[in-house]
Amino acid sequence: MKGCSPIQCNTACTFVKGRFPYHWDLNVYRGCTHDCKYCYARYSHKYLQDSGGFSDTIFVKTNIAEALERQLRNPRWDKSVINLGGVTDNYQPAEATQEQMPEILRLMIRYQNPIIISTKSDLILRDFDLIEELSRKTYVNIASTITTADEALQRKLESGAVSPKRRFFMLKEFGKTKASTAVHMMPVIPYLTDGEENLNTIFSNAKEVGVDYLLSGLLYLRGETKQVFYHFLKKEYPNLLVEYQNLYHKGELKNYRNIVYERLRKVRGKYQVSADYKSRLDREVHGKDEPIQLTLFDT
Repeated sequence: MKGCSPIQCNTACTFVKGRFPYHWDLNVYRGCTHDCKYCYARYSHKYLQDSGGFSDTIFVKTNIAEALERQLRNPRWDKSVINLGGVTDNYQPAEATQEQMPEILRLMIRYQNPIIISTKSDLILRDFDLIEELSRKTYVNIASTITTADEALQRKLESGAVSPKRRFFMLKEFGKTKASTAVHMMPVIPYLTDGEENLNTIFSNAKEVGVDYLLSGLLYLRGETKQVFYHFLKKEYPNLLVEYQNLYHKGELKNYRNIVYERLRKVRGKYQVSADYKSRLDREVHGKDEPIQLTLFDT
């Protein structure tokens, strides 16, 4: 990593469309040193001049706490759920020295604003007390993406992220708070993480640490993400290139998806791990109970 460069932001949160449990996203950083080969957010650097690579040049929004407070104290703000980390991980290694998140969490506590935190890091445990306090005041969800239990494969796919074991431990610790916890097995990567052994290990560990739900979704390739991932395959798994060309260029993905989703359905039933992210959020944030509605990622 070349280090962090300071930038200013006009607003703290970005409005996002889609079938998400939130419509506001807050990212402290631009770029991410986790260097996930399947990352969909690499496009975000192209809007910055002299930005360098997405995984080696990190920009920190040094005024983001001030911008966030302006938003939260606005009389028109309705305490909508804010997702922390939709485009980049707010607990990536840079946060260890930049320490932006504690002040953001203090603002969430002051204004009792519900949040979702998505992270592949256990650095979040540094802020355990703040998150525990917020979880006693409003809805908090801590989610970690865990695609594989194979640490050797994980280091190839996500070279800058902590091990799956450390992520599961982090989720177990937050299970001691009133926050909900989740595993995002997104993406499921064809021929690398879709095997029964890996699926069983992920689901059994999720069950063991007591997460509230687990979501899964198949790898989607386009744009720069596709280029980076194919380069990764050529280097690490050249034997899979033809298989991927068949899946993503020759129309075989639909049949493959059905096979994998059936495999996921069976393992979910085996371990009785929920896919329902919505009911608790609706109950605690909106004060209503609704029938379970599965996200488009659920199987």
